[in-house]
Formats: sequence, C-alpha cells, structure tokens
Amino acid sequence: MRIVFLAPFGIRPKGSLQARMLPLARELQRRGHELEIIAPPYTNPEDSGLVEVLEGITLRNVRLGPTGGPLAAPLIAWRMLRAALNLQPDLIHLFKPKGYGGLAAMALAGMRLLGIRTPLLVVDSDDREGSGGMNDLHPYSWPEKRLFSLQEQWLTRWANGVTVASRSLESLAWGMGARPEATLYLPNGPVVRPVGSRQQGRRRFGFGTKQPVLLLYTRFFEFDQQRLYTVLEQLCSRMPQLRLLVVGKGQYGEENMLEQVADERGFGDQITCAGWVKPEQLPDCLAAADAALYLFDDTLINRTKCPAKLAELAACGIPTAAERVGQIADYLQHGESGLLVESGDVDGLVQAVQRLLTEHAFAEQIGRAARQRMATVFGWERRAQELDRLYQRLVMAC
Repeated sequence: MRIVFLAPFGIRPKGSLQARMLPLARELQRRGHELEIIAPPYTNPEDSGLVEVLEGITLRNVRLGPTGGPLAAPLIAWRMLRAALNLQPDLIHLFKPKGYGGLAAMALAGMRLLGIRTPLLVVDSDDREGSGGMNDLHPYSWPEKRLFSLQEQWLTRWANGVTVASRSLESLAWGMGARPEATLYLPNGPVVRPVGSRQQGRRRFGFGTKQPVLLLYTRFFEFDQQRLYTVLEQLCSRMPQLRLLVVGKGQYGEENMLEQVADERGFGDQITCAGWVKPEQLPDCLAAADAALYLFDDTLINRTKCPAKLAELAACGIPTAAERVGQIADYLQHGESGLLVESGDVDGLVQAVQRLLTEHAFAEQIGRAARQRMATVFGWERRAQELDRLYQRLVMAC
C-alpha cells in the first residue's frame, strides 16, 4: 500500500514527529508499505522545500511563503495536498486534526463529497485540540481557536478512520461522530535511544557517583507550579544530599522561576536546570538519574494526553513516581512498573519518590518492569500491526 503521512509541523525543534510519526512510518515500511511524510516546516523554516531521508523514511518539507496575510495558510495547505496527491497514495494519514495539514485534509474530504475519487483519509489525534484542550493552553487568536475546534470535530466525523493516543480521546472521537469500528486506540510507544552512560551524565552536571539524583523531564505546563515547589522543597529537606536534575523548558520561563523559588526556599544549591538537551546528549542525561518525578493535573487536556516523555522514561528503565491521571495508569502499573498517587497528593508523591531513591533493589525492579512493559505491551511493532489491520479494514470497506 502507498501511504502518505501529513505532519502537523516540521521535525525540528519539536520531538512529536520523531516520537510518534517516524516510528510508525518505519514499522509500516518494514511491513512492506511505501511511505513518505509531508511536513509544513514553519517551526524550522530553514528547511523550506528540503527533501531529506530520516531512518529510511523520505520527509518532504513543503515550500513556505508568503508568511503572512490571508493567503498564507491556504497556500501552504494546498502545497501539502498537491505534494501528497502527486505521490498517488492509497491512503493519507493526517497527524493532528488542525492547522495546515488539517486544511489540506478538509480539502481532500471536500473533494470526496463532490464525487471526486480521492485516497482514503485517516486522522490521528494525540491531544484534545478544542475547548478544554490546546485551545486553552496556547495564546491562539479567537479565529484560530474557532478554526481548530471546527477542524477537530469535522475531520474526526468525516474521516474514513480515526486513530487516537488515549482512551479518553477514543471516547471524545466517538462523541464527535467517529465510527467505533473505524477507530483505533494507538498509544505512543517507546522512543528508542542509545543506552546512556551514568558516569558521563553525572560528570557533565557535577554529581557525585553515590549522590541520589531525581529527574524532572518536562515542559512544565501539565501541572500546578506551586505543587512542584512544595514537593521538591520537602524532598530536599528530607534528603540533604539529593540533587534535582531538570531537563526541559517551559513556554513562559517556568524553569527560571523554579530556580528563583529554590533559592528563596533554601534548596537552590540542590537543583540543576539543563534546559533543552540535544537528542544525542539526552541518553547520558537520563542515565544520570536514579528516579524520576512526573506531575500531572487532573484536567481534560491531561486525561486525553498520551505523555511521550513518560513513555521515554519508562523505556529507559527509570523508576518513576507519577500522578494517576489518564494514560499514565496504562503505562505504569502501581507497585510493579511505577509508583502512582492521586493527582494533588503531595505527601504521597514525596513518600513515593523517597522510596525509589532509598530502596535500591525495589527501584531497580520497578525500572526493569517499566522497560519490559514498554517494549512488549506498547512496542511500535505491535502498534504498527494494529494500524496495518485498520488500514486493511478500511480498504476492504471501500
């Protein structure tokens, strides 16, 4: 089967394409399908018009420009659609039902409604986009919010098939008109990275070989910052030798505020903010940690998310204490492959982290089980098999 993936943005600097689309594309290609990715590289405009090969998959970055005015979005969407149709695919799979790719898919669906023969359309959702979702998180304009909400609902209803990254998204998709028999639960699998060096990671940040190190791998928007401060303050008070490693940045400089609060509350010397880390350096950074902390507010957007960073922590075998919200309870089984507490339970989080940092044999067992669960239950090979079966069902139904 000839397949085209429509990406929501470019491959750099965001990691969503590499965390979800690329592993699926790679596994589908191994199963004998021909597959290319088409992306609007507005996040990396230097790649405008560039064709590159990533892990054996061809990625076509459409040409950008004009960058402003009422014609900018339709032109980029048209270039994406034209590039896709030029490949004469049997099926087009849109990742994220919004933005430029969403406009291209809407045009495709409109052509079908006019009686024009078109490739099958499958829509993938890995976030709630409308009200209560990304629309509330990002500073979109009112017209953009209206458009994204319309795209999410319209495309979910009219697509031949729908893939969703969480059970909550599955229920929402059914509510928007997706047919249950054409909807596939497709959670994120592990991000496969080289094994990192604990020694090199610790040397980079100046950590001692026996110092307990707790990792916070985050973009900060999934949780209340005050709760984070309280948890870390209590942990540092109970464990004076503890070192906190923060990998990632917030949209509004939350990592800087964390450092300021840490100084004010007396644990500033125990925290190291690494910011964004290059992919090739990330394995050593993750390997430096003994355990990880994963906070998650109980909100609609979090219940619908399939947190790729948590999947990565589990795949690396890092024992993790997390708040039990949505997909997290699918990834980590309490007491077996992770420690889970109810969202907002500060004392429970502190105790869970402390246990992972002090009961070393138990923590190692938790980490091994998490790695095994990600490789088997959530492995990309299995996910691609299920997606392949969905494709075949949709083809047979037409």
